[in-house]
Amino acid sequence: MKIADLGCSSGPNTLLVISHIVEQLSENKHVPKQLEVFLNDLPDNDFNNLLKLMSTNTKTNTNTKNNIECYIYGAPGSFYGRLFPSNSLHFAYSTSSIHWLSQIPQGLGKSNKENIYLTTTSPPQVFEAYSNQFERDFTTFLKLRGEEIRGGGRMVLELLGRSVADPTSKDEFKPISLLAETLSDMVAEGLVKEEDLHSFNIPIYAPSIQEIKTAIQSEGSFNLDKMEVALVALDANEDYNNHDNMVSDKNNMSSNFVANFVRAFAEPMLAAHFGSSINVDAVFDVYAKKMDEHFSVEGSSYFTPVISLTRKTMTD
Repeated sequence: MKIADLGCSSGPNTLLVISHIVEQLSENKHVPKQLEVFLNDLPDNDFNNLLKLMSTNTKTNTNTKNNIECYIYGAPGSFYGRLFPSNSLHFAYSTSSIHWLSQIPQGLGKSNKENIYLTTTSPPQVFEAYSNQFERDFTTFLKLRGEEIRGGGRMVLELLGRSVADPTSKDEFKPISLLAETLSDMVAEGLVKEEDLHSFNIPIYAPSIQEIKTAIQSEGSFNLDKMEVALVALDANEDYNNHDNMVSDKNNMSSNFVANFVRAFAEPMLAAHFGSSINVDAVFDVYAKKMDEHFSVEGSSYFTPVISLTRKTMTD
């Protein structure tokens, strides 16, 4: 059985899904006992560290007591291109990756000014540019995976989504908004050039449920079996099943944790766009304080669609 993790990253979280899959397969007497797992991410991902983690994990190596022989390989490359031979995969999954676009939407220029992403103040042409880029990218992704996954094979996707159709009606991604506020403050203090900020946009898009369904149906390679939505707490200390914990003392919130999380994906983009003119440490010191203030007023969560798909067969 061949499985692909699309957008695997390089940390210990990658082990969690694979370990769970191995455990589930070990309980099923009717599945093959040899498992090939392909870990895919961009070429600059730290595959060496990832494979070292895999080699020391007793639930993913070939000596497991579950009698599953698990062979793990790195598969560098963009999932917006072909990665595997035709009809070779039985199962593919992706967590927290598909909302990343292949590029910054074309034609934005400085029309979004300091927003750096879609917000309630973004002009209509910015929303259209982001929406069109996501439609092109997601359609390409589905088409390519349709070529690589054999008929009847499965794919599960988890990504950042949007609970409302109109992205200008509600700010659902506060971490990005607070980063934009931080950069705007630094412009006012003369620490960042205004023209640099006005031309900076992050290539990420949180689609609505309808956008996801429409793309799947229009592309046509997969049947949509099930879609569920989860609210994932932005901070690990938040409990969204307990209303009393929705607004907590800011001392109990891990604003530094969130700042480090955002820094992990934003720092390379900031460095590439602003160059040596920006002090990244100073940016995230201010950002952590803003996040602390935000947590003192309200909690935050991600609207996260989880999608289960089946590759169509000749009879579908």
